[in-house]
Amino acid sequence: MTNTGRERLPGQDGPGGTAPRARAHAFISGRVQGVWFRGSTVETAERLGLAGWARNLPDGRVEAVFEGAREAVEAALAWCHRGPPAARVDAVDVQWEQPEGERGFRVR
Repeated sequence: MTNTGRERLPGQDGPGGTAPRARAHAFISGRVQGVWFRGSTVETAERLGLAGWARNLPDGRVEAVFEGAREAVEAALAWCHRGPPAARVDAVDVQWEQPEGERGFRVR
């Protein structure tokens, strides 16, 4: 299920219903492989307190899932538009999904 990012999906409330939770599934294209994009994504996600994963795709894109506080997910997506210094990001396509309870952040 995808949405525009404005509607709240079931399960987006944190403990006690106070902190909105979100899950973003991102596809990043450009020069994003071989430039430490996945490693930098892990560092960024951990700094923001997010769970999820990142992996290279055969077509040259990086795919990443970010799950956690809505504000932190949005910050990670903003970072994806820049990436690490050696990257050249051409596009970031995002699908908003229902949180699945990811734990930790890893490279797949």
